[in-house]
Amino acid sequence: MEKKYKTLKDFFPFYLEEHSHPFNRALHFVGSSLALGCILGFLSTGKFYILAFALVSGYFFAWIGHFFVEKNRPATFTYPFYSFVSDWVMYFKMLTGRIDVEFAKIKSNKG
Repeated sequence: MEKKYKTLKDFFPFYLEEHSHPFNRALHFVGSSLALGCILGFLSTGKFYILAFALVSGYFFAWIGHFFVEKNRPATFTYPFYSFVSDWVMYFKMLTGRIDVEFAKIKSNKG
Protein backbone atom coordinates (compact mmCIF):
# COMPACT_ATOMS: atom_id res chain seq x y z
CA MET A 1 0.00 0.00 0.00
CA GLU A 2 1.31 3.44 -0.94
CA LYS A 3 2.06 5.86 1.89
CA LYS A 4 -0.26 8.87 2.14
CA TYR A 5 1.66 12.10 2.66
CA LYS A 6 -0.03 14.78 4.72
CA THR A 7 2.61 17.51 4.46
CA LEU A 8 4.98 18.80 1.84
CA LYS A 9 7.85 18.32 4.29
CA ASP A 10 7.07 14.60 4.51
CA PHE A 11 6.51 14.31 0.77
CA PHE A 12 9.69 16.02 -0.45
CA PRO A 13 12.15 13.20 0.46
CA PHE A 14 9.91 10.73 -1.41
CA TYR A 15 9.80 13.14 -4.35
CA LEU A 16 13.59 13.36 -4.45
CA GLU A 17 13.95 9.59 -4.33
CA GLU A 18 11.69 9.42 -7.38
CA HIS A 19 14.21 11.76 -9.05
CA SER A 20 17.40 10.01 -7.99
CA HIS A 21 18.92 9.74 -11.47
CA PRO A 22 20.83 12.91 -12.42
CA PHE A 23 19.66 12.71 -16.04
CA ASN A 24 16.04 12.67 -14.92
CA ARG A 25 16.67 15.76 -12.82
CA ALA A 26 18.41 17.40 -15.79
CA LEU A 27 15.37 16.72 -17.97
CA HIS A 28 13.13 18.25 -15.30
CA PHE A 29 15.41 21.28 -15.14
CA VAL A 30 15.27 21.78 -18.91
CA GLY A 31 11.48 21.41 -18.97
CA SER A 32 10.99 23.80 -16.06
CA SER A 33 13.37 26.33 -17.60
CA LEU A 34 11.49 26.20 -20.89
CA ALA A 35 8.21 26.57 -19.01
CA LEU A 36 9.55 29.68 -17.27
CA GLY A 37 10.66 31.04 -20.63
CA CYS A 38 7.19 30.46 -22.03
CA ILE A 39 5.59 32.22 -19.07
CA LEU A 40 7.90 35.18 -19.64
CA GLY A 41 7.01 35.05 -23.32
CA PHE A 42 3.32 35.18 -22.45
CA LEU A 43 3.86 38.09 -20.07
CA SER A 44 5.74 40.04 -22.71
CA THR A 45 3.34 39.33 -25.59
CA GLY A 46 -0.01 38.59 -23.94
CA LYS A 47 -0.50 35.63 -26.28
CA PHE A 48 -2.27 32.93 -24.29
CA TYR A 49 -1.27 30.05 -26.57
CA ILE A 50 2.29 30.44 -25.25
CA LEU A 51 1.03 29.23 -21.85
CA ALA A 52 0.14 25.91 -23.47
CA PHE A 53 3.78 25.52 -24.44
CA ALA A 54 4.73 26.09 -20.80
CA LEU A 55 2.65 23.10 -19.72
CA VAL A 56 3.75 20.90 -22.60
CA SER A 57 7.46 21.62 -22.17
CA GLY A 58 7.38 21.14 -18.42
CA TYR A 59 5.56 17.82 -18.49
CA PHE A 60 7.12 16.49 -21.71
CA PHE A 61 10.67 16.52 -20.37
CA ALA A 62 9.62 15.35 -16.89
CA TRP A 63 7.67 12.39 -18.21
CA ILE A 64 10.49 11.32 -20.50
CA GLY A 65 12.68 11.27 -17.39
CA HIS A 66 10.22 9.17 -15.45
CA PHE A 67 9.12 6.70 -18.10
CA PHE A 68 12.47 6.13 -19.82
CA VAL A 69 15.15 7.01 -17.24
CA GLU A 70 13.77 6.31 -13.76
CA LYS A 71 11.15 3.88 -15.08
CA ASN A 72 8.66 5.02 -12.45
CA ARG A 73 5.26 6.66 -12.36
CA PRO A 74 5.31 10.47 -11.99
CA ALA A 75 4.24 11.54 -8.51
CA THR A 76 2.03 14.20 -10.06
CA PHE A 77 -0.57 11.51 -10.81
CA THR A 78 -1.08 10.85 -7.10
CA TYR A 79 0.05 14.11 -5.48
CA PRO A 80 -0.47 16.89 -8.03
CA PHE A 81 -0.06 19.84 -5.66
CA TYR A 82 2.87 18.45 -3.65
CA SER A 83 4.54 17.31 -6.85
CA PHE A 84 4.17 20.71 -8.53
CA VAL A 85 5.60 22.57 -5.53
CA SER A 86 8.36 19.97 -5.03
CA ASP A 87 9.40 20.30 -8.65
CA TRP A 88 10.04 24.02 -8.15
CA VAL A 89 11.82 23.40 -4.85
CA MET A 90 14.03 20.84 -6.61
CA TYR A 91 14.58 23.31 -9.47
CA PHE A 92 15.73 25.99 -7.04
CA LYS A 93 17.99 23.51 -5.20
CA MET A 94 19.60 22.51 -8.51
CA LEU A 95 19.91 26.14 -9.62
CA THR A 96 21.68 27.04 -6.37
CA GLY A 97 23.84 23.90 -6.23
CA ARG A 98 22.12 22.58 -3.08
CA ILE A 99 20.51 19.43 -4.47
CA ASP A 100 23.33 17.19 -3.20
CA VAL A 101 22.70 18.50 0.32
CA GLU A 102 19.09 17.32 0.07
CA PHE A 103 20.13 13.85 -1.07
CA ALA A 104 22.66 13.68 1.78
CA LYS A 105 19.83 14.46 4.24
CA ILE A 106 17.78 11.59 2.87
CA LYS A 107 20.73 9.23 3.09
CA SER A 108 21.53 10.23 6.67
CA ASN A 109 17.89 9.82 7.74
CA LYS A 110 17.83 6.27 6.35
CA GLY A 111 21.18 5.29 7.85
